[in-house]
Amino acid sequence: MCLATGPRVLVLDEPLAGMGAEESERMLSLLEGLKAEHAILLVEHDMDAVFRVSDEITVMVNGRVIATGRPEEIRANADVQTAYLGEEGAH
Repeated sequence: MCLATGPRVLVLDEPLAGMGAEESERMLSLLEGLKAEHAILLVEHDMDAVFRVSDEITVMVNGRVIATGRPEEIRANADVQTAYLGEEGAH
């Protein structure tokens, strides 16, 4: 429904929450198609989905930004790995 109004910016909070694998795939395909014509602010905890559709990612922990960058930069960031994977996952 929100696309019917012709927005330039989409703000999506956990759009994949509660979706099964097929529904999530359809939503991600839709987002990939929309990003050429729309700015999208996506708040999402499914990191595989975030890495798939994002051009730039900002990672926050406890309300504080710990990293901003392209997906490959965020994936390799030691602070992000420590925050989300724990000390063992950072090595």
